[in-house]
Amino acid sequence: MTPRPALPAPPIPAPLLILAAAVLWGLLGILGKQAQAAGLDPLEVAFWRAALAGGLYAAHAAVTRARLPRGRDLVITAAFGVAGVSIFYGSYQLAVRAGGASLASVLLYTAPAFVAVMGWAILRERLARRELLAVAGTLGGIALISLGGGQGVTVTPAALAWGLTAGFTYSLYYLYGKAFFTRYAPPALLAVALPVGAVVLLPFVTFTAKTPGAWGSLGAIAVFSTYLAYLAYSWGLRHLPATRASVIASLEPVVAATLAALLFGERLSALALLGAGLVIGAALLLSVGPSDTERHPPTE
Repeated sequence: MTPRPALPAPPIPAPLLILAAAVLWGLLGILGKQAQAAGLDPLEVAFWRAALAGGLYAAHAAVTRARLPRGRDLVITAAFGVAGVSIFYGSYQLAVRAGGASLASVLLYTAPAFVAVMGWAILRERLARRELLAVAGTLGGIALISLGGGQGVTVTPAALAWGLTAGFTYSLYYLYGKAFFTRYAPPALLAVALPVGAVVLLPFVTFTAKTPGAWGSLGAIAVFSTYLAYLAYSWGLRHLPATRASVIASLEPVVAATLAALLFGERLSALALLGAGLVIGAALLLSVGPSDTERHPPTE
């Protein structure tokens, strides 16, 4: 049997590619808040993210001649576009508006706990001590965040509900990705899912006149925090173990919280920071386990 040729090393070291993706994802809430401050509704921000980035993925798939899903796979990918794009993108921006960029980013990292629970409930995967500890840590972290709050951080039922909805729908990337990301080039799948997500969001969007600054924020979300972030992460992951990639990518909420503090004066209280640490620690615990390295969702 002829061995598979090794992939050529990227011109940028793989850890730096993963770090770049984490930073770009960390900008998502910041850019979304800037766009909303310019007068855009959260769902309009989500719509333009899906529409513009979907166009970039479609061009990427066309240039690389990637095979698009067909038949039943196309139907499932379209359904994923509703849950993993329309609801995920929309709920994340609504969480940014309701509670702030730093809170939304931290709550997004409840996704691995949702993955563990769904793996047990749907895929009949065993919940070992590590998984149970991580789920408990996530729940405890959310409770501390709810009690702690902070300056410029609004911890309300709406903020928690939208943030947890974003975390749950983000976790669906695991179930979908496990079945499809090894059979199709991910840009080809996203070239279908993102436009579908944009179309489903369309009836709920109230379009407003946009300043050049608002268009700049929307363009940066689509190009940097969606298209390039994913490409950097996927390219780095080819040359780096998933465990190390997950650890580096967990810097995303740290980047988001730091920038939110500098730009918007958002500061989690000491109690809420402890809760955030528990949520991120639980995500890391699930990401670096010996048998569950795939549980870190592949892209935002």
